[in-house]
Amino acid sequence: MGYEASCALTIDGKRFEGTALLEHRDLVFRGPLRLVIPLAAISRAQAEGPILQVTFGDRDASFDIGAPAARWASRITNPPSRARKLGIKPDMLVAVLGVDDAALPDEIATCGAVMTRRTPSRSRPAHVIFYGAPRRDALRRVKELASLIRPDGAIWIVRPKGVKTITEAETMAAGKRAGLVDVKVVSFSDSHTAEKFVIPVSRRQTAVSAPGRRRLSR
Repeated sequence: MGYEASCALTIDGKRFEGTALLEHRDLVFRGPLRLVIPLAAISRAQAEGPILQVTFGDRDASFDIGAPAARWASRITNPPSRARKLGIKPDMLVAVLGVDDAALPDEIATCGAVMTRRTPSRSRPAHVIFYGAPRRDALRRVKELASLIRPDGAIWIVRPKGVKTITEAETMAAGKRAGLVDVKVVSFSDSHTAEKFVIPVSRRQTAVSAPGRRRLSR
């Protein structure tokens, strides 16, 4: 997303050279000083030329990040929804299968997408599938789901964090067996992680044999 920059941080009257990162939930500085500012704790964020000024608690910090300062300030004060960060766009068909998240349907609707809890079909493949996998045996279904997304679609496998019933390595292996490639790992919620899988570009076929239907080259 481009929210990483070499910068100088000024805080508590001291200046440090390092790297700033604007992450999903935190504004982070890495250098001689390690600083993590939760976005929820920031009460003010504004750009003054190349300087990003933030206030959190009773402290002020200035990040000299250059031209992107205004974009960073806007991102902090007007954060995109989780669904939009996960690639949901207007008019998409989004299948939510086995994911128990009360906020997700409203987030998808706010993006202008259509949500279904039914398994997509080959005649009407999904743009995105969110698939809940609480245990490793749930990964057996990934190959089936890989045939039910559009050529440019994606499967997000949502699994619980820090459990032994399913691991990142097992999830990645399941995607590979299904002929997919992993392109992103994100924190889906406080309790769950999500891995994004897509069809390799070399196997996508833009031509369709029927409306809404796709076929993979072999």
